Amino acid sequence: MVYSEDIKVGIQSIGANRLRSILTALIIAIGITALVGILTVIDGVKKNINENFAAMGANSFTIRNRGFNLRIGEGGNRPKPYPPIRYEEAMDFKQRYTFSEVVSVSDNISGSSTIKYEGAQTDPNVRVIGGDEDWAIASGYEIALGRNFSANELNYANSVTIIGNDIKERVFGNEDPINKVITVGSNRFKVIGVFKDKGDAIIGPGDRFCLIPISKAKQLEASENTSYTITVMAGNPQTVEGTIGEAKGLLRSIRKLNTRETDNFEITKSDAFATSLIENLKYINIATTAIGGITLFGAAIALMNIMLVSVTERTREIGVRKSIGATSAVIRRQFLIEAIIICILGGVGGVIFGLGVGNGLSVLIGGTFVIPWWPIVMGILLCVAVGIVSGLYPAVKASKLDPVDALRYE
Repeated sequence: MVYSEDIKVGIQSIGANRLRSILTALIIAIGITALVGILTVIDGVKKNINENFAAMGANSFTIRNRGFNLRIGEGGNRPKPYPPIRYEEAMDFKQRYTFSEVVSVSDNISGSSTIKYEGAQTDPNVRVIGGDEDWAIASGYEIALGRNFSANELNYANSVTIIGNDIKERVFGNEDPINKVITVGSNRFKVIGVFKDKGDAIIGPGDRFCLIPISKAKQLEASENTSYTITVMAGNPQTVEGTIGEAKGLLRSIRKLNTRETDNFEITKSDAFATSLIENLKYINIATTAIGGITLFGAAIALMNIMLVSVTERTREIGVRKSIGATSAVIRRQFLIEAIIICILGGVGGVIFGLGVGNGLSVLIGGTFVIPWWPIVMGILLCVAVGIVSGLYPAVKASKLDPVDALRYE
């Protein structure tokens, strides 16, 4: 009952000094907005990464040409790159590898193509991927409309394509795209399928891409330096390591490596990249928490100064209250509660703005909508802590005022 009366008096005092209270709460809100906003973005990115790799499965791995991360040596000489995985080698691997039913060969042809259909066209940011009949399942995609590539289309390098849902919506709208002919860059392709909507993705092509037969991609990209990617899905996560060993042995044989030579290719498990990204996000978490802490420390100092000004302005009021029986503990508690209420109001506003800004940025960069409960709880608790720390000294100072001297204050 005592605390409810103090809270009521505190709210009345905040209302009487509305502008000052709003400005003080705004300082707190800015710090909490930054903290909750950035942590919300990080949680949204984490969720997107986990969802993308969950769709691919923990039982897949990718084989690529070794040497993507070449560094400049002494004297500016670049080390000799490893030979690319040629089309013939990748297809030979696909034919001879019998330890898994799903083996996909693919190649990223372009990341900045434009797709046109009659009067409609996309922005020049469409990815064109060459793939086979197993690309969809190996990459975590499903076909919503139409069909997959046939054996003849792959064997004869037919000009057919399966498009992402974003392409369908941009150039076809509500029109059925199946069997329509689109222009991809300077080439014409017949649409035979549409992938199920997957949403924006931080990893992978999302929905803004089109898949063409890997044999057709080989014709369009005739460079000798083209290196193809092999994706393998094992039967279950428990057999991945053994499957990787078999894949390594077969590809070494295909590439004619002797026992003294090191692998000139890299094998990466599907969840390794996600684990690495999430691990790196931890450092951003730490940095964000530190920045938020510094911001709130500044807000605490500002709040303390404002509360000291409030004590000075209300010196006569304190004298009146003490003269009619208010104890030092009551005065101290009232000012402390006022500081905490202001901080909580700022914290709630900061959490709301932080969630809005954070989720907006998360969706913008390909993440998903999340409500990160622990940053919200942490933000509110920090506000209470800031209110106690910054309000304690002004509250103690107010409680120690002599009522006679306080009543004389003008």
